[in-house]
Amino acid sequence: MEFERAPHDPDRKAVNPLLKLALELGPLGVFFFANARGEWLAEKFPALAALGGPIFIATAFFIVATLIALVASLALTRRLPIMPLVTAIFVVAFGGLTLWLQNETFIKMKPTIVNALFGVILLGGLAFGKSLLGYVFDSVFKLTDEGWRKLTLRWGLFFFFLAIVNEIVWRTVSTDMWVNFKVFGIMPITFAFTLFQIPLLTRYALPRESAEN
Repeated sequence: MEFERAPHDPDRKAVNPLLKLALELGPLGVFFFANARGEWLAEKFPALAALGGPIFIATAFFIVATLIALVASLALTRRLPIMPLVTAIFVVAFGGLTLWLQNETFIKMKPTIVNALFGVILLGGLAFGKSLLGYVFDSVFKLTDEGWRKLTLRWGLFFFFLAIVNEIVWRTVSTDMWVNFKVFGIMPITFAFTLFQIPLLTRYALPRESAEN
C-alpha cells in the first residue's frame, strides 16, 4: 500500500471533489448528531449507555465514522490519504483515551493538537522546499509551484489559528457549546478563509492545457 502521490504526478488518481468533501466532513456530522441525540441513542440501543453520556457516545461514533471514511478513501484511490490518515490516528488515540478514562478533555484537545500538527507539517515542509498542501487539494486546484507555496503558507498559519481558537473555546464554554462551535463555528470560518483564497487561486492557476497534461 502506498501513500498519496505528489501533485501533478500522472499516476495520481483524482477523487470527485464533492465525494472527497463528504468523506472529510461526514465524521464531523456524525459526531454532532450523536452528541445532540445521545440520550435518544442510549434509549434505543441500551448497549451504548455503557459508554457514558452523549459526548462519549458521540466520541465512539466519531471514531467509527472516521475509520469508515478513511477506508472508503483508500478503496477509491488505492492510496493512503496523508492528512485524513493523520487525523484518523489522533481521533482513535484521543477518542480512545476519552472513552477509556471517561474524560472528555482528551477529545476536546484533539482539534488543538491536530491543527497545530498540520500547521507544523505545512510550514515545516515549506522550510524544506515542499508544498505539502498540494497532496490534499491537487484534485481540486491546479496551481503553479509558487501558487502552492503561497497557499501552503496561508493554510499553515490558518491551522495554528484554529488550534488557538479551539483552546480558547473548549476551556471557556460547556461541552454542548463546544460541539456546536466545532461544527457550526469552525466550518463557516474555514469556508470564509477558503473564499478569501480565490484571488490567489485565480492568479496562480495553471493554464487549462497544462493542468490536463
